[in-house]
Amino acid sequence: MQLDEFIEGFEEDEAAQRRRLAAEKSYAITDHLEDVEQQFEAAVQGDSLFGSTAPEIFVGRSGYPNVSTGLLSPVDTDAAAAGFATSGDWYQEGLGIEDVLQRRTGMVNSTQTTSVDSVSAGGGRGTSGVHDVWNGFVGVQREVAIADHPVDVEVGLDGTPEMDVNFDDVGTPTGPRAHATGADLAENPHVPRPVEKTLSDDDWRAEGAMAYLYRRGFDVYDINTILSAGALGQASERSLVPTRWSITAVDDTVGQYVRGTLRNADTIDKPELWYNEYMGNRYWVVLAPGRWEFELVEMKAPQSVWNPRPETGYYMSSAHEGYEGRTAYVEETAGAYYAARLGVLEHLQERDKQAKCLVLREITDDYWAPVGVWQVREGVRNAFDGEPGTAQSFRETLTAIADQLPVSLGQLRRKSELVAGLQSQLSDF
Repeated sequence: MQLDEFIEGFEEDEAAQRRRLAAEKSYAITDHLEDVEQQFEAAVQGDSLFGSTAPEIFVGRSGYPNVSTGLLSPVDTDAAAAGFATSGDWYQEGLGIEDVLQRRTGMVNSTQTTSVDSVSAGGGRGTSGVHDVWNGFVGVQREVAIADHPVDVEVGLDGTPEMDVNFDDVGTPTGPRAHATGADLAENPHVPRPVEKTLSDDDWRAEGAMAYLYRRGFDVYDINTILSAGALGQASERSLVPTRWSITAVDDTVGQYVRGTLRNADTIDKPELWYNEYMGNRYWVVLAPGRWEFELVEMKAPQSVWNPRPETGYYMSSAHEGYEGRTAYVEETAGAYYAARLGVLEHLQERDKQAKCLVLREITDDYWAPVGVWQVREGVRNAFDGEPGTAQSFRETLTAIADQLPVSLGQLRRKSELVAGLQSQLSDF
């Protein structure tokens, strides 16, 4: 498809229109929290939350290495628990910001404080001992994390929950939090065979175990939960991993694995432009012929969630890697970099091709509350639906989308290593 036809089709994407409508600002979340509080009072019997089904866990990072670790379970015991866990299915369902917040605040985070190393000295499953991860609250949490379906649990609680919302730019928001005195399984969880294999091998490094699970069809959402529960890696090094860190670690590790499969792949033939928008975020993905290279440039609108000062104009951040990858953690774009990179690499792997890639992310003021980097990952993953716009040069591609961007090409050139490098090679501008 020629670029002019491709760009004309931006506003004709009905699915994108529906997702934009789903992302409109709403402040009904306060009323929703009041409903959750009433449901919580109805669900608690004495000092226990009975009939709770936990689809997910959460490990905090404040106070590390002594962290808050918790079981997330819907207050509404009649709700389909699986739909409350962070997943790529949320994109397919067209969830907006308010929808995500309602799902997340509809789960109680039953927590205890523990050392992340509480799992490192444990014995095998079924043994006893103060450090044995398969016993106590952390043991129940770990069983929930490795199971292939939400697990019924009984949680003992001390007091009423704190009815607030905790936001994070990487992890998904969490809602009401209550102190747990203990937890017990109400059923025997089913653990997939590949997970059992990684658990039983005490010498398997975490990076290799993650790649193995990914090859066996586990998405990064499943893998980061297992890693967070301290169920991956060599036995002497297993520990709880804060959820925020595990998300980025898995995106990075899996991304490196996928990149490794493309080292000898042929390059694409001509520049391609792909586009998507979701939850007030707009994504332009430019692929160009050449060996693997990647850059994410973020353009944050005034009064958007990460640029609250209108007088500053658009705030730009970027991060880049060459053919050999990065040797240091990304600071400016943080977890969004690894999430976007994974979406691109998965697409290239499907085609058995490599390319230079520039992802431009505009964060508009419609992105009024952070819901985590999962929406970046899914926004980029789904940008490759349909057919791309094609061009004869990188310069032609950028020129074609110039009117769509919130910053000038000069600003982009000064911020982007990939644009500056390619432009000098192609005598652009």
